[in-house]
Amino acid sequence: MAKTKTAFFCQNCGAQYPKWTGQCSSCKQWNTIVEEVVQKEDKKGWKNTTSSAKKAPKPLKISEITNEREIRMDTRDQEFNRVLGGGIVPGSLILLGGEPGIGKSTLLLQIALKLPYKTLYVSGEESQKQIKMRADRIHPDSESCYILTETKTQNIFQQIGALEPDLVVIDSIQTLHTDYIESAAGSISQIRECTAELIKFAKESNTPVVLVGHITKDGTIAGPKILEHMVDTVLQFEGDRNYVYRILRSLKNRFGSTAELGIYEMQGSGLREVNNPSEVLISKNEEDLSGTAIAATVEGMRPLLIEIQALVSTAVYGTPQRSATGFNAKRLNMLLAVLEKRAGFKLGAKDVFLNITGGISVDDPAIDLAVVAAILSSNADIPIEKGTCFAAEVGLAGEIRPVQRVDQRILEAEKLGFTTIYVSKSNKIGIKNTSIRLRLVSKIEDVVNVLFI
Repeated sequence: MAKTKTAFFCQNCGAQYPKWTGQCSSCKQWNTIVEEVVQKEDKKGWKNTTSSAKKAPKPLKISEITNEREIRMDTRDQEFNRVLGGGIVPGSLILLGGEPGIGKSTLLLQIALKLPYKTLYVSGEESQKQIKMRADRIHPDSESCYILTETKTQNIFQQIGALEPDLVVIDSIQTLHTDYIESAAGSISQIRECTAELIKFAKESNTPVVLVGHITKDGTIAGPKILEHMVDTVLQFEGDRNYVYRILRSLKNRFGSTAELGIYEMQGSGLREVNNPSEVLISKNEEDLSGTAIAATVEGMRPLLIEIQALVSTAVYGTPQRSATGFNAKRLNMLLAVLEKRAGFKLGAKDVFLNITGGISVDDPAIDLAVVAAILSSNADIPIEKGTCFAAEVGLAGEIRPVQRVDQRILEAEKLGFTTIYVSKSNKIGIKNTSIRLRLVSKIEDVVNVLFI
């Protein structure tokens, strides 16, 4: 049987070398040479641990391929199912990334303990006793979850062959190493080779695998970018440590939409699903405060109402400050320029601070009008009437532009007890009988005349 052979390749130009060097002599780039497997020794693969090996696939006409609906695995978690598109697809590879301590391991262990399927939770970072302590706090009763502390892929595949689980969780991919590569765990070549072995196992055995991935200080998943291309789904678990809420986003999904959003609340007993996030993202302050506006946004298929706070004050220093939390700073500068040019508000010498409460980030253009209303409210120190919300985009000419799915936004606002909503005149509204008052506006001046004059 042929032994495992490796070679070193430049990731920039593809040049091959017999050993590692710091600089590629072909393209003159530094630190681009990585060890890769050229030929594997088959007896070390995961197939040796399983009872039967599948034959090599043959090409089929596209008309001969059966198009049956895939039966997904229910994770018993509505938020996780929503982000995945309805559940876990058998044979898929899911990559979950997030900052240290944000709750990645807690989320996956919580799901593994709830599942009625046989689940193997492989940890390379924690001992079995540490995981047991967390499991007792989250979900003490579970007979279908097995814990394994191992970092060598060959040993993991041996245990998988003996246990034959329905789902495998790897925490984390950066801690695994394989005998095929001599470099340290967490290196580019180790991450790529370990992921390739797991993909081969998942596709041939039809067993889904969930990977935990570390992220860099820039917020991207650590390791080669090809890691995100290799897997089927990439999820991002994010949030602010100062807030109890966590956001689960889908950055890539071959089996569903990437626009869905899952919201959790961190508690002592684990992560609680937030089924109605609008109620927790809007403060229950009864006082009339200036600089606060409510926006009706949509994340995936779910309408949300979020609170936007703005503070406008005279610039103490020479250069005015522009700061935005949870909102695109460049878009904030654009809206301020529109207010100065089209509406005549002199904000060039004032500091403007903008914050979306709850620690979430929103890029929906439909919150533009709420941002403008909050800024003007703070500038004039006049509070916006309670029960008012906004759902419209602001154009460069100062016009109020229509947004998608305005009917869902109106119904969500009505359900939460709002009495007035500002939308564009150009929106085609299909709702006929509604108790909420519709304010149809076409320019920023229309909004200013109603709210602040």
